[in-house]
Amino acid sequence: MPKYPTVNYIGNKEKIAKWICDQFPKEATSVFDAFSGGCSLSYEAKHRGYEVYTNDILKINFHIANALIQNNETLLNEKDIEIIFSGEPFKGFMTENYAEVYFFEQECKELDLYRNNIEKLDSEAKKSIAFALIRRAMVRKMPYSRFNLTWAKIIQLRDEEYSYEKYKRKRAYHNQSFKFHFLQNLDEYNSSIFTNNKNNIAYNDDVFNLLDQIKADVIYLDPPYSGTMNNYFGFYGLMDDFILSEKTRPFNNNFIDKKTIAELFDKLFSKLKNFKYWYLSYNNSSLPTKEELLSLLNQYANHVEVIERDHHYQITGKEKKQKNKEYLFIVQNKHYQTQTEPKKNNIFNDERIIHSNLMSEIDSLV
Repeated sequence: MPKYPTVNYIGNKEKIAKWICDQFPKEATSVFDAFSGGCSLSYEAKHRGYEVYTNDILKINFHIANALIQNNETLLNEKDIEIIFSGEPFKGFMTENYAEVYFFEQECKELDLYRNNIEKLDSEAKKSIAFALIRRAMVRKMPYSRFNLTWAKIIQLRDEEYSYEKYKRKRAYHNQSFKFHFLQNLDEYNSSIFTNNKNNIAYNDDVFNLLDQIKADVIYLDPPYSGTMNNYFGFYGLMDDFILSEKTRPFNNNFIDKKTIAELFDKLFSKLKNFKYWYLSYNNSSLPTKEELLSLLNQYANHVEVIERDHHYQITGKEKKQKNKEYLFIVQNKHYQTQTEPKKNNIFNDERIIHSNLMSEIDSLV
């Protein structure tokens, strides 16, 4: 059976994707993953035979989805690899803007070459697989797997002797080449691609531009958890710069600002009429609180259920673990029911909030 490849995406739901999909109603046949990120939930839904629609505002996340979810059969072959790695590194956008900011100058020249060569591939699916693999290589070379460190800190953490002295690990993979990491992960990514014989589609847009266009039985919502460290543009925006060869700006509607997050959720919930079932992932360290989210959701639905499980995030090391409860809000849309079918007895109890404390899991973000 094809397996979800190693993506290294902070906040990824890989270890609880099966648990989330287990909650979907039996009659559902389609899922819209509106903040798809690293696509672990979409990948599990595709495995289960759902027609899957993904969306993410980051261009690199769209390419992950295009490679793994929309793509059913296209792989990278030896000729493609020869194209990507042919030629001599040169000074281009990445060198001019990010040499000795995130990577050494020679590494940035290599990225400029690979970006130019990816454009020569003969299909959009191949380009997306290549971008996903270059992303994996860039993340693998970056301490803490995110692009919000200073150059001085990067230099320090890429020093294998310092790393060994401080962490008892040399982390030599930070100093392996992009090509080494790309080729090391190539077979894993190629073997993860499969068809479920459905018309799965990947989108790259602000979620608010799509809510009136996409119709699915289930919408799954996994926005950034406001009040936590999850700033996805800060973590991964560099990769969009690499893809577009331009400096991109932080996007609107980013679900990060604690001052506007409640208003943004209210706006989101008000526009979900196309979806009969809503599933929202959140946790106890984030804002709004569980109670505040319930209050907002109850304005749009009579039937709201919350299930939860312990979930551990390992942020930087063994001594810095943050224990969280992961919430899954489950909503049946009363407006959808009123518009499309006669009212039925519902499996949800209006006043009931179920606490299902399951086994704790370690979700390593390093």
